[in-house]
Amino acid sequence: MKHTGPLAGLRVVDLTGMVMGPYCTQIMADMGAEVIKVEPPAGDNTRYISVGPEPGMSGVFANVNRGKRSLVLDLRTEEDKSVLRELIVQSDVFIHSMRASAIRALSFSYDDVVALNTSIIYTNCYGYGRGGPDSGLTAYDDTIQAECGLPYVQEQLTGEAGYVGTIIADKVAGLTALYATTMALYHRERTGEGQEVEVAMFETMAAFMLVEHAGGAMFDPPLAPAGYPRAVSPNRKPYRTKDGHISALVYNDKQWAAFIDAVNPAWAGEHYATLEQRARQIDTVYGLLAETFAERTTQEWLDLFRARDIPAAPVRTLDELFDNPHLDAVGFFEEVDSPNGPVRFPGPPTWFSRTPGRVAGPAPRLGAHNDAVRDELDSSRRTI
Repeated sequence: MKHTGPLAGLRVVDLTGMVMGPYCTQIMADMGAEVIKVEPPAGDNTRYISVGPEPGMSGVFANVNRGKRSLVLDLRTEEDKSVLRELIVQSDVFIHSMRASAIRALSFSYDDVVALNTSIIYTNCYGYGRGGPDSGLTAYDDTIQAECGLPYVQEQLTGEAGYVGTIIADKVAGLTALYATTMALYHRERTGEGQEVEVAMFETMAAFMLVEHAGGAMFDPPLAPAGYPRAVSPNRKPYRTKDGHISALVYNDKQWAAFIDAVNPAWAGEHYATLEQRARQIDTVYGLLAETFAERTTQEWLDLFRARDIPAAPVRTLDELFDNPHLDAVGFFEEVDSPNGPVRFPGPPTWFSRTPGRVAGPAPRLGAHNDAVRDELDSSRRTI
């Protein structure tokens, strides 16, 4: 199938594993790039970490590696190193998630790769940046969540240190690797210059957490400890209703006035009238709202809020996303045929008027494109 999308015509050599790097290159594949996933003989570990239709095709792997081609290379052998070198010469992006010492030992550091292709974009996906004392440490989502303060803020919110219920560090770092790589490609488009890019999970998540939580700690001298009070207020949680829960944020002054006018709770007063006043006593405000929300059903609150343009939503399960009227109406899910039958993928969440992306195909079985890629390299060699 012909590639479409804004990255059509790019070739990406993908030596990443697990989720951070593969999520980056999955989006590149959705956006039209040809992504060749280079795997060791045992395959990417993510092939085996969750349920799937056959061994080696777990759901997590199938999602973040859809639309790619799988090429198995044993980079401990000189023969397979030669294949990778030929592929690099004909590619636009080289991306890996090995530690610096490991990729250097294989002779595929930036200096090695740029000697083969001076215009290549070379993206390193690390746990910790090479310039710091932790550069050699192994990193996973849980440990990076701990490093960047997520369990700390969860403890402020819930009373107990805990991880958030998604692999947020892997995914945010993957998105960061995507924008960093495409920015480098944009620079190359303007100047012809390739370059090396480094994306570290810890630095990425530190920046992510400090968007709002830096607060008064940014200033010299500090005006307050780091932290955004509203985000860690213990009463910030879905509100219990008569028959379930609802998420609602009566936030700005217009929304607050509309809420007070419609509900007229006994505790309302001028001391809560402005956003600045409410922000100073936000946990108290959330607690008062919680008492009020218990008086009506979820649907009654949804009807009231939507009539007044106050943000509110039901608390959904993950399974409900697969039968969501809005997602269905916008064509969010894309059904793709695979050797194991149809797969309903969550498609690209972005829309382009001229170069729309799409799920380019299912995830590949291990080594599914070995012969095809090698034949293409042989054909290119014969035409030179």
